[in-house]
Amino acid sequence: MREFKPRKLFKPRDFISPQIMSCQYLEIGAGKGMHAMQFAQANPQKHLIAVERTRNKFEVFAERATALELENLTPVHADAIPYVVHAFPPNSLNGVFLLYPNPEPKSTAQRWLNMPFFEFLLSRMKDGAEVVLASNIESYIDEAEQQTKELWQLPVERKIIPRNSSRTHFEVKYLERGELCQELVMTKPRGYQTRFDD
Repeated sequence: MREFKPRKLFKPRDFISPQIMSCQYLEIGAGKGMHAMQFAQANPQKHLIAVERTRNKFEVFAERATALELENLTPVHADAIPYVVHAFPPNSLNGVFLLYPNPEPKSTAQRWLNMPFFEFLLSRMKDGAEVVLASNIESYIDEAEQQTKELWQLPVERKIIPRNSSRTHFEVKYLERGELCQELVMTKPRGYQTRFDD
């Protein structure tokens, strides 16, 4: 696996460093913000920073979030990798959501658990923090589960997502079609070490 070099990544345009909260979560690929807004409304004591790269999706998300006046939700328009590098110190995240990411069929090296960036992301998480990865593609979940156990050596629980779940527009669509949606819940153990802990 190639080496991840965070120092070579520039800050995203219009970057604003987030205020570090005691109970802070990250969503990568927030889309139009369906899950982000549900999570913020259901968990007022938790702060969610939700990152979306695509401008049109982000604009819809930001407008909806502004209307709801959720003080514990920060929508961010940026590429997630440089944003995470510049926004979060080590051991600052309580959890990460990767809900229905692009399966990158033409470049499996770009899947989240196949990228060296994933080690950096783990370094930003607190001990006991969880990564939730959801997909309707069984082979993607199979591969991610194998990588979780063998490469990243993390405890992982695999779950079937209930038919009435509605965290994202994709999830609603897939479940309405009768597709099997699954998620992996990966936990960072106490004392887990990465090359990016300092």
